[in-house]
Amino acid sequence: MDIYEVAGEVNIFPQKGGWVYIRVPIEITERLIHMAQRGLIPIRATVGMTSWDTSLLPMGDGTHFIPLNAKVRKKEGIETGGNLTVSFRIRD
Repeated sequence: MDIYEVAGEVNIFPQKGGWVYIRVPIEITERLIHMAQRGLIPIRATVGMTSWDTSLLPMGDGTHFIPLNAKVRKKEGIETGGNLTVSFRIRD
């Protein structure tokens, strides 16, 4: 099973209650898009010692992002504006 790694800045969507996320490069989106169901690609993500089930979600510009929920951010000390590396594999 392939493991993918995404590194980049932690961002937040600007609207109230906007999701915190890390963007997935277009090269990875293009490689995995055939697995999408309604635009979502189910993954098992890992940051540090924390793993969780989530999905790659469409950005609306042809790329995807990995949402970083509050529980994961708190446990791993993740803050917006910082740099982060997330590894993931496709879930069955």
